[in-house]
Amino acid sequence: MIKLNYDIKLYRKSLMKILKPTDTVIELGCHVGGSSKIIAEILEDGQLISLDNSPEAINKMEKLQEEYSNIKFISGDVRLHDIIQEVYKITQSADVLSVDLGGGYHPDTVFKVYYIWSSTFKPRDSIIRNKGIIDFVNTAQLEENIVSEKGYLDSYNDEGIPPQIKEFNLWTNSLKNK
Repeated sequence: MIKLNYDIKLYRKSLMKILKPTDTVIELGCHVGGSSKIIAEILEDGQLISLDNSPEAINKMEKLQEEYSNIKFISGDVRLHDIIQEVYKITQSADVLSVDLGGGYHPDTVFKVYYIWSSTFKPRDSIIRNKGIIDFVNTAQLEENIVSEKGYLDSYNDEGIPPQIKEFNLWTNSLKNK
């Protein structure tokens, strides 16, 4: 199942409904850990791998990581191939992929990140928080009925980690210097 939310309360409520105590969860865009704490409390015997690129996330997430033994925080840009490889060394699959990047902005980047991460980790469920994607979906008129029953798109091939998306280099100069 792939679930879309924008309202943070609905997003967290959706997370609470789909999570199981033994799940492995990859959280892209954990920010300062508001959702991470909720997830960690549900995952009694599971693990949470949280990622964020913002400097303000580091101290708060490191404190949460000390408080909850089931949280692994990685400070990094989820658009970078090295970061996905770092997570792949920890786990090769996820039960839930949680994507909260950019809030209402950059739906194209959010979708590309979702595509790469979900095709790599093949989650049972995905939840994406982005206003632009919801606006697109609700505005679109479908002429074909293509539906995936899992947390990733059935049209993915099973080839392991996909290559770095070349388009990220077109409009993210900060990534070119890394």
